[in-house]
Amino acid sequence: MKFVAKKFEELSLVELYEILLARAEVFLLEQNIVCQDLDRIDYKSLHCFYTENDKVCAYLRAFYAENEKDTVYIGRVLTISHGKGDGRALMENALSEIKKRLPCKKLALHAQTYAKGFYEKFGFTVGGEEFLEEGVAHIFMTAEV
Repeated sequence: MKFVAKKFEELSLVELYEILLARAEVFLLEQNIVCQDLDRIDYKSLHCFYTENDKVCAYLRAFYAENEKDTVYIGRVLTISHGKGDGRALMENALSEIKKRLPCKKLALHAQTYAKGFYEKFGFTVGGEEFLEEGVAHIFMTAEV
């Protein structure tokens, strides 16, 4: 697997296509989340992903919060295969890259509730009550940088 971190304008057409394909595979087909995935946030995001044979197998995006200049949000976190350590490797490398390329004081994310323990391993703590996002239970989590 190869780790890649690129701003939107740096992505090749093939990389962009494979990112969107992976997001559809996990969120639409696997998790049955029906929503407008293309939200224009991709334009201002740092896209961190692993590829294998030119296919995206793990992905997340990071971007500055709209009204919080010192906060970077992480979203669309996914792995195609589960239980192989791809998520851990993605987070380790992505967090390192985010700290280099998107200076901030705080990281934030909306975690699917079942993944709370995963994010806690990276220093995230729960910052609110459980809520539904696109029909899926989530919790707000933050980490100091």
